[in-house]
Amino acid sequence: MKVRASIKKMCKHCKVVSRTKRNKKTLFIICKDDPRHKQRQG
Repeated sequence: MKVRASIKKMCKHCKVVSRTKRNKKTLFIICKDDPRHKQRQG
């Protein structure tokens, strides 16, 4: 998983998911097609 300051979709299969943990919102990108596209912001 790549940890970056800003995340972008790399292909058409990438999805942006936001999850809240302890009042802190984290953005993830998950991709079923290519697992190397997984990213996390923060």
